[in-house]
Amino acid sequence: MTVNQISVFLENRTGQLADITAVLSENQIDLRAISMAETASYGVLRLIVDDPQKASAVLLEKGFIITMTPVEAVLVPDRPGGLSELLAAVSKADIGLEYMYSVIDRESSNAFMILKTGDNAKLAETLEKNGFRTV
Repeated sequence: MTVNQISVFLENRTGQLADITAVLSENQIDLRAISMAETASYGVLRLIVDDPQKASAVLLEKGFIITMTPVEAVLVPDRPGGLSELLAAVSKADIGLEYMYSVIDRESSNAFMILKTGDNAKLAETLEKNGFRTV
């Protein structure tokens, strides 16, 4: 299933992450997943939250530069080779990954991978055909 990920573009300065998490906290928005990548001059913070529309609105209101991107959240089998099986299916279908990161579901203790591709429909079809569960 496709979920909406929020990407926040950050300056490389102390306090940026604290500012963003404070805004989310003040607005009762719960983080589900977080990932950060950086370069020398800026960073990209990727968030999965419980209310992406509300989070987008409050972050924009506070002056943050954001985008919303559809990504797939896929259950990874909890066994040696589970991720390898997932990635083999994606590779066999000739689907290129732009990026991925992991998250643990606090209710089920399952691991999920967040996958970003250029073709979410093909990815979803491939995952279903190969027996992978999305959320």
